[in-house]
Amino acid sequence: MYNKKTNELEKKLESVHPSGIKDFVADNEEELMTGYRDFMNYMNELFKQKKLLKKDVFLDADISLGYGSKLLTGEKNTRSRDIILRICYAAGFSLEETQRALKLYPLDILYVRNKRDALIMACFNNRPGDIFDLNDVLESNGEEPL
Repeated sequence: MYNKKTNELEKKLESVHPSGIKDFVADNEEELMTGYRDFMNYMNELFKQKKLLKKDVFLDADISLGYGSKLLTGEKNTRSRDIILRICYAAGFSLEETQRALKLYPLDILYVRNKRDALIMACFNNRPGDIFDLNDVLESNGEEPL
């Protein structure tokens, strides 16, 4: 999806004067996030790589097919990070793939110093079962389910 590392772009940007930002953007256009389109492309690419059917993922995520499809096409948006986490978990995404999906959406990534986030991260790393099992882990630790 991207060819340059984020720190490469940051290094280049350090020497860019605000009057030259248009040139920076033009030179690095394919490297810059463009919102929901990048999220949609990323998700579709991973679904294809993993040979996943969207209807199966949405069923496993306990999300309606219509709503889930509209999220992935950009027709609908959500501010609920939990919805994206449910889709990623049901799709079998790794923690790294999930963090990237959250960044692209754009939503806050999971943060290990947050107890709930740490529990979710542990579930992504160790896969205790399906989305309902993940929710059981959260609830048994006094946290809200996804």
